[in-house]
Amino acid sequence: MPLYLALGSPHAELSLDDIRAALTDVLHQLGPRRRVLAVPPDYSRFASRAGELTCMAHDHYGDNLVDVLPALGTHEEMSEKHRTKMFPSIPASLFRYHNWRTDVETVGTVPSEFVGEATEGIYREPWPAQLNRLISRGGHDLILSIGQVVPHEVVGMANHAKNLFVGAGGVKGINESHFIGAVYGMERMMGRGDTPLRRILNYAQEHFCRDLPIVYVLTVIGPNEAGKSVIRGLFIGDDAECFWKACDLAFAVNVTVVPEPFRKCVVYLDPEKFPSTWLGNKAIYRTRMAMADGGELIILAPGVRTFGEDPEIDRLIRKYGYRTTPEVLAAVEANAELRDNLSAAAHLIHGSSEKRFRVTYCPGSLSQAEIEAACYQFGDLNEYGRRYDPATLSDGWNESADGERFFFVRDPAMGLWKYQK
Repeated sequence: MPLYLALGSPHAELSLDDIRAALTDVLHQLGPRRRVLAVPPDYSRFASRAGELTCMAHDHYGDNLVDVLPALGTHEEMSEKHRTKMFPSIPASLFRYHNWRTDVETVGTVPSEFVGEATEGIYREPWPAQLNRLISRGGHDLILSIGQVVPHEVVGMANHAKNLFVGAGGVKGINESHFIGAVYGMERMMGRGDTPLRRILNYAQEHFCRDLPIVYVLTVIGPNEAGKSVIRGLFIGDDAECFWKACDLAFAVNVTVVPEPFRKCVVYLDPEKFPSTWLGNKAIYRTRMAMADGGELIILAPGVRTFGEDPEIDRLIRKYGYRTTPEVLAAVEANAELRDNLSAAAHLIHGSSEKRFRVTYCPGSLSQAEIEAACYQFGDLNEYGRRYDPATLSDGWNESADGERFFFVRDPAMGLWKYQK
């Protein structure tokens, strides 16, 4: 099972021409294909450059690329505006919608003994490996799983088998995978490749996908010295080796160790990428390891209009709020509706500051009452936007006119920040 390509370094700046040449060379190595399925991420991962790579694959295969299935997970279906911006040269007729509640089947079950060992005894139930039926029984002779390896709150480092079993997975698999990550602890996993959930996903990939012609196309993206997002690496393979190599580079590129904790941190959420706290709480996940006890995290969220993108998850977030881990676990124990929606429970844990620091949320379209009911402090977007204008701030440390020092993050989805003594 080969590694087809490992290209890049912490200082590389690969052009789109470089990427096209490398991808095309690998696709030539794979030989002619008649029915190709591409599984890229949705618009919330626009910066992954998966859109360009999917278009390049379509350029190569033409009419033989017959299906494009964005790995939505629990997210909303892509709008026409976002689809055409991310995949400009791909016909709309090729896109398929992944419904995580109806479009999946269980292709195998990871044994409880393996799950228990992988999670150090924290979770001991068998885990269902679920896939969209278009992947598992679509009759394709090539499945291109395309995406970015970057620190992630649920699995440590995003992508590879996660793109399929979570991004194109089903209710039970997604619920339990998120819960495993939350209970095990984000701080123990984020920025690490080898984590409990990764071991479970790799088991599923190795045991239940042997007959599927899956090739992983993985990018590593990071800022250059001018602050521009550039492609640092491209890794292509049909087993886990391409993922491990991408992880090593992503750790070097996307993890920022700061010499002092943040007493105040301001995070901006691009309104096109972050319409919900389900997505926007990366502002919390990715900075929490750098936040000082008693500090304040200010989230400028002009596009946030809802909590969950799935209606039932949205209802549960509104009902229970982002409380501490013990409070959420007690609610899971006492309420069947949370036990039946463990990804929602996991998200509540992920979005909590555990009362260690204050979260001031400044949404575009949620009311003060809604934000406070979810256990955050409300901030008026206009007021905070004037004081902390993203157009005038630089990534990293800034100082206001009145001498206030704070750390600014322009896109929390692109990295992980942590304080290390």
